[in-house]
Amino acid sequence: MLRRGKGIELKSSGEIEAMRASGLLVARALSAVTERAKPGVSTAELDSLAESVIRDAGAIPSFKGYHGFPGSICASINEKIVHGIPSEAEVLEDGDLISVDCGAILDGWHGDSAVTILVGSVGDRDRALSAATERAMWAGINQVAEGNRLTDISHAVESAARAAASSDGIDYGIIAEYGGHGIGTRMHMEPFLPNLGKPGKGPKLRTGMALAVEPMLTLGPPDTEEMDDEWTVVTVDGSRAAHWEHTVAITEDGPWVLTAAD
Repeated sequence: MLRRGKGIELKSSGEIEAMRASGLLVARALSAVTERAKPGVSTAELDSLAESVIRDAGAIPSFKGYHGFPGSICASINEKIVHGIPSEAEVLEDGDLISVDCGAILDGWHGDSAVTILVGSVGDRDRALSAATERAMWAGINQVAEGNRLTDISHAVESAARAAASSDGIDYGIIAEYGGHGIGTRMHMEPFLPNLGKPGKGPKLRTGMALAVEPMLTLGPPDTEEMDDEWTVVTVDGSRAAHWEHTVAITEDGPWVLTAAD
């Protein structure tokens, strides 16, 4: 879904403000989904809720119809890493982990964010997995600044994930095939942002760029495969996964997390 290339879109301060409005809407949709995600609730119900929040605000769900994707959110439970298709038949159970990815288009500008939700009573390793993934995301976000290189973000994500693995005593897998991306007038834009790698490589970051930072970690090896629906990506060994994401803009004052709630 992501293609590498040369052009990176730069936004004016007013355009970043417009992206903030879209980002806040995504934050509201994910907050509503997080509150509703309880045992017995289907992923289709979560999808319908997110779509209602987005459309009631006069916006459009970014994901619905994107290359044929049928949902307004990606709902990925347990061993599903990303791109899970919402379904009436898929019902949350106590102890599940569900990663929910959501996007919205408002006045032509995109916001994109993901959270991992703990459903009911979740085990310690699963809690640690989600927390480690979220910390890795924030470590990457801290490198989204004027003058840094793209892979400074990648290296920060990887370093935080490996530090968490050491402190938690869990050998987290870091997903390499999927990663972050540029965002603005389209959901997926240049550049592709890996979640691991050496620092100091790739394009120099400039004010006006916007990036989605989105690490994905697993409780086992990072090997992935795509299911027969040609969307859902799962761990090969069935181990659980977590996914966190924010849209971040580079401003003169540093990184601005556009999809974080006020």
